[in-house]
Amino acid sequence: MAHPFYPAAAFIFGYLLGSIPFGLVLTRLAGTQDLRTIGSGNIGATNVLRTGRKGLAAATLILDALKGTVAVLIAAHFCGREVALFAALGAFLGHLFPVWLKFQGGKGVATFIGLLIALVWQAALVFCLVWLAVALITRYSSLAALVASLVTIAFLWFGKYPHEAELFALLTVLMWAKHHANIRRLVAGTEGKIGRP
Repeated sequence: MAHPFYPAAAFIFGYLLGSIPFGLVLTRLAGTQDLRTIGSGNIGATNVLRTGRKGLAAATLILDALKGTVAVLIAAHFCGREVALFAALGAFLGHLFPVWLKFQGGKGVATFIGLLIALVWQAALVFCLVWLAVALITRYSSLAALVASLVTIAFLWFGKYPHEAELFALLTVLMWAKHHANIRRLVAGTEGKIGRP
């Protein structure tokens, strides 16, 4: 049985790792303008892409995913899989609400995928395939992520991963909440499509 301190320590570790704003760090190092003054003002890969630096956007996507993966794998190695779920929650909350940026963070899609890779890699594959299918059909990146998150919960639940399903149900609620502006635009028909300004 894990020591009662371990879940709290794993959560804090995950939060601190997840709160690293790679998009902001990379764009500053590259000498671009403050990412928070561009496009949506978000610190994620999609907004980094609006700087015209595809390489930076790709690096942001990978690093935002990896910080979730690394947090979970380290926690699992030292404290076990159950404790690693607390690190996963911490990493996701850290990305969404980083203390360094007055709790104004990203929307969590890349980190969501990174956590899935560490916990149930098959679910990460399902997420990416569903995202790709919806994005190709609708050209809406936000809608693709929202739909993929729901399918992921179902996959985890019916795949006999109840604890992970519960965790990602919570993360999905948070992700949807962070996409509230996108959802309003989708309903209004004004959401920007992939490949269009």
